[in-house]
Amino acid sequence: MEVTTMMVFLVHVRDPQFYALPSRTRAKNGRIRVMGFPPIGIMSLSAVLKRAGHECVIFDQANPETPNEVIIEEIKRKQPALVGLSFLSTTSYPYGKILARQIRAAGSKVKLAFGGVFASLNSPLVKLQCPEVDFVCRGDGEQLILDLLERLEDPSGVASVTWAKDGKVVNNPNRVMDRNLDQWPFPDRESLPLDFVESMPLDVPAVLSLDRFTTMQTSRGCPWSCVFCDIPIFNEGKWRSRSPQHVLAEFKYLQELGYGSVYFVDDHFLLQPKRIEAICKGLCDQGNTIQWGCEGRVDSVAQHLFPAMAKASCRTLMFGLESGSQKMLDRLRKEQTLAEVETAVKNAKQAGIQIVHGFFVVGIPDETAEDMKATFDFAAKLPLDTFGFNRLCVYRGTPLWQEYVKRGLLNEAADWFKYFKCSAIDPTCLPGEVINDIRRAGLRRLFIRKLLRYPVQTFRLLRRFFRYMPARDVLYLVAKPFLGNRKGATKAEVLSRAVEHGAVKDEAALLTQLSDDRLDHVLKESLAERLRIQRETSALLQESECANHAGT
Repeated sequence: MEVTTMMVFLVHVRDPQFYALPSRTRAKNGRIRVMGFPPIGIMSLSAVLKRAGHECVIFDQANPETPNEVIIEEIKRKQPALVGLSFLSTTSYPYGKILARQIRAAGSKVKLAFGGVFASLNSPLVKLQCPEVDFVCRGDGEQLILDLLERLEDPSGVASVTWAKDGKVVNNPNRVMDRNLDQWPFPDRESLPLDFVESMPLDVPAVLSLDRFTTMQTSRGCPWSCVFCDIPIFNEGKWRSRSPQHVLAEFKYLQELGYGSVYFVDDHFLLQPKRIEAICKGLCDQGNTIQWGCEGRVDSVAQHLFPAMAKASCRTLMFGLESGSQKMLDRLRKEQTLAEVETAVKNAKQAGIQIVHGFFVVGIPDETAEDMKATFDFAAKLPLDTFGFNRLCVYRGTPLWQEYVKRGLLNEAADWFKYFKCSAIDPTCLPGEVINDIRRAGLRRLFIRKLLRYPVQTFRLLRRFFRYMPARDVLYLVAKPFLGNRKGATKAEVLSRAVEHGAVKDEAALLTQLSDDRLDHVLKESLAERLRIQRETSALLQESECANHAGT
């Protein structure tokens, strides 16, 4: 059957305070370089659409050259059949909502769709609150978007779509979750005029390399149900994977395109030993030179494969460690022990994994000051290379949210689209000021102990940072816990604003609780601030480039 060619615009919506600013003015190929993860969701859908014979234009709001105004002008000029706005979380939803309203205010009659985890889990409520959007798409988008294009005027037969008919919200039945992930083409990475730079999730830009960087998804889902996570609900508690052969073919393709580093965005890569072994063997056999990273649980039965992963160029391994208190791990329903944490981290380092990262959370319900201190002391014992300590937050779709609703701390009808720090609403949490004080003191102890206990490991990591970052920014990274509460932004802090970190997440929680009118005002103020920061950052980067060239 002949396919009617349609044009589709896909936009990856980002919080402008979160997305990374250009890390260098331009790459050798002329593209803007930004720090952060590429929008693999819209890239994947673009590849699916193009293979089916459609036209697709993709935008990432990390690109300073394509703000909302530019996207809207392009919509008015090209009049696509469908504009899809994709965003992952609660904190990005306000920006998606504002963009949808701006598109409608510009007089465009184009069909609008929302997609992503937050939209999927809240589809009827999103459709009611944002009637400007025609469709809210739930779950996997590959086949859904193809089906939707065939039924734009009457989506009644399109599974997993929420829409309105005769003024009432219609929630079409869920589609059966497809396990055959090999059927889809590799993401369309070349149509976005950006090059991404690999960095670590730290408080300041910590660059791992200036190689061309991208992400890859080799599996979807995680069967564990930690209280703060919505992934099991989104994926119906299932884990699905691509075959080793399909993953290896994508690696070969990326190497041909000149990529030097890849990070797997799998929720839990370390789940199936035979699959991991086949991928590692295949990478060695085909002479892969791409450095890659992944994340997984510390109770994985695949730890005997850590040496094979290191041999196959796995450079980075990230674990969700969460706490140094067993009581807190149990409260979070992690189903892991402190002994398992120690074993996994040590095994990874002994296997030759260059960078082992630990994610921790503080401000947990029922957490005491002693529990928090134990977390920092525990982190100091572990041979971790890098670490992050974020405030625990709660958002709809997680078991913790349901607990808070039952306890009367949240109102389902009034709070569903909001994002809260647990310490702001839960009386069993330590006060925010206490959490911050303990965290500052804990980080100081942690840094000192790391330098004393693991000097060689710390030196190697700092050497990597010095290779790719201005020296003053690396020194600031080390000194920051000892600086106290300083007012005003240092030059390094101008750069650090561009990276997702705890303070910005706290502000984002407040942003989701604003009225729409107030949100619109804040966004305009944010745009002005962003332009100012971009100017300052550009000047700093030019200064750094000159210094680096002079040193060379």
